[in-house]
Amino acid sequence: MKYVSGLINLIISLIISTIIIYGINIIAGFAGADYSFSHGETFVIWILMAILVNNCFNK
Repeated sequence: MKYVSGLINLIISLIISTIIIYGINIIAGFAGADYSFSHGETFVIWILMAILVNNCFNK
């Protein structure tokens, strides 16, 4: 049962981190900035943001 809740938390944190990353990128685009990321940079940012969101769930 613990594995299922851990998997659900992982999936939710990955989805929320994706929304946060693209939201920041869209808002920065409206402000006039043009950010382009390579696939490796996007993957690292995505994983780090998911870790941050997951740590916020545990508090």
